[in-house]
Amino acid sequence: MARQRAGTGADAVDHPLFARLYARVSVVADARGGVGELRRELLDGLSGRVVEVGAGNGLNFPHYPAAVSEVVAVEPERVLRRLAAEEGLRAATPVDVVPGTAEALPVGSGEFDGAVVSLVLCSVRDVRGSLAELLRVLKPGGELRFLEHGLARGRVAAAVQRGMDATVWPQLFGGCHTARDPLAEIGAAGFEVVTHRRLRLPERGVPLPSSPTVLGVARRPPSGAA
Repeated sequence: MARQRAGTGADAVDHPLFARLYARVSVVADARGGVGELRRELLDGLSGRVVEVGAGNGLNFPHYPAAVSEVVAVEPERVLRRLAAEEGLRAATPVDVVPGTAEALPVGSGEFDGAVVSLVLCSVRDVRGSLAELLRVLKPGGELRFLEHGLARGRVAAAVQRGMDATVWPQLFGGCHTARDPLAEIGAAGFEVVTHRRLRLPERGVPLPSSPTVLGVARRPPSGAA
C-alpha cells in the first residue's frame, strides 16, 4: 500500500503544466516506445530496501521484483507526487511516496540496499550534490541503477545539445538539460560503474537532443575500499 507525505514550500517543485504533459507522454512512451521494457531491465535483480529519486508519476513501481521489501519514492513536484501515490496503491511492492529533493534526501545514511534514478539527473539542480546524497544513503556495496539521457558522443550533436540547453530546452521541459554526462558524473562521485550500455530513445525515427541514453549499474564501494 502506498503512502504519501505532504510537501512543504522548501521541498516543493512547481512545474504543473510540464508535469501533466509528462504524465501523458511517459505512459505512451512506456507502452509504445519500449521504455517499459527498459524499466524492467533497470530494476531486475534488486532486493531489500530501495530509494527511488525523482519517481515522477510512478511508472517504475509495477516493475520492482518481489525481492524488494520497500520502495521509498522521493518526488518534489506536487502533481507528479500525487500521481505516484495513486500508482503506488496498485503496486505489489510497498511504496512510501515522500516529498524531497535529490540534493537533500529525507532519509538516513546507509539505510538502503539499492537506489534508482531514471530520467532524473537531467533536471536536478546539482548533479554532484545529488549523487553525493545517493552515495550517502546506500549501504556499502549497495547498487545504483540508472537510466539517464545525456551528452551525445558526436561533436556536432553535442554542440546542438549545449545550444538547446542554453536557450529553450530547460524552459520547455521542466528544467531538463540534454548535455549532461551522467556516466562520467556517477564515476566522479565515487561510485564503481559495474556495467552499462548505450542506446537511443526513441530507437527509430528522427533523433532528439534527449535521445542519447545510458542504462547501467553502479555500486557504492564496500567499506574500506580505496
